[in-house]
Amino acid sequence: MAQYIFRRVISLIPILIVVAVVDFIIIHLTPGDPAAVMLGSEATETDLANLREQLGLNLPIYIQFGKWILGVLQGDLGRSIFINMPVTQAIWQHLGPTISLTLLAEIIAVLFAIPLGVMAATHRGTWSDQSFMMIALLGISIPSFWLGLNFILLFAVKLNWLPAAGYQPLSNGLVNHLKYLILPAISLGIMQGALIARMTRSSMLEVLNENYILTAEAKGLSQRVVIYKHALKNAFIPILTVIGLTFATLIGGAVVTETVFNIPGIGKLIVNSVLRRDYVVIQGTVLMIAVAYVLINLFVDILYAYIDPRVRYDGKA
Repeated sequence: MAQYIFRRVISLIPILIVVAVVDFIIIHLTPGDPAAVMLGSEATETDLANLREQLGLNLPIYIQFGKWILGVLQGDLGRSIFINMPVTQAIWQHLGPTISLTLLAEIIAVLFAIPLGVMAATHRGTWSDQSFMMIALLGISIPSFWLGLNFILLFAVKLNWLPAAGYQPLSNGLVNHLKYLILPAISLGIMQGALIARMTRSSMLEVLNENYILTAEAKGLSQRVVIYKHALKNAFIPILTVIGLTFATLIGGAVVTETVFNIPGIGKLIVNSVLRRDYVVIQGTVLMIAVAYVLINLFVDILYAYIDPRVRYDGKA
């Protein structure tokens, strides 16, 4: 297992290098002078020259990249002149709300999706299966921002059950924390839940036709044991893949939902940075999200090997 993890970690190094290069190049391919865009049309030549020197924009591009990548390796993503703090500190301050929102959305998605997917597979062709397929298709089709706006109108404005927007940290109490996160988490998690549920149904249908499932039923095992101990366990790897991908997608996809519900997370930080052309923060946050995406996939790969040991031996071969 240790060798498998070591090989997977080593294989991530070229991916991370490509991610860093692409992140740096995309920002620097932006048309125009970044200093002029950041300071606006009223900036003097002296102001522009000072900002170019401060950001290192007057240096050759390869030297800029070298200095940036050395800083990244030391945990220094640069300093924002707009919020007057290091980018790593700004990301850290906004990371908590995004992690809380993403985790809650993923928990809601998994808790509802897997049982519904299993139920649809075990009742294939019935009205409950058809109803599930229709609901799942609806969940995939509805944009999260539209759903969020309707949740605000119904549960916050009309019924006055939950707050319309804002965020309370966990230190202010779990109930208060969840009260502000439940609406954005549901609106964010419905689409991902629909994807997980459809994959669960599809994987279970393949496994339920296998001979060992028929053998387990012939031995007189209860339906619950056959489904959850034998069928779901063997169908779980493709489901785990979708769960990992949806979790990574939620981190990046929380941008719109955080803006709709005014949550001070990473998404809000990115939107504000784009609006004020804060290239240093945009570059740092995009790199952070890309690295998080890679690490989540690494974690999913390790779970593969834990659930099905054949994965690590296949990788060795």
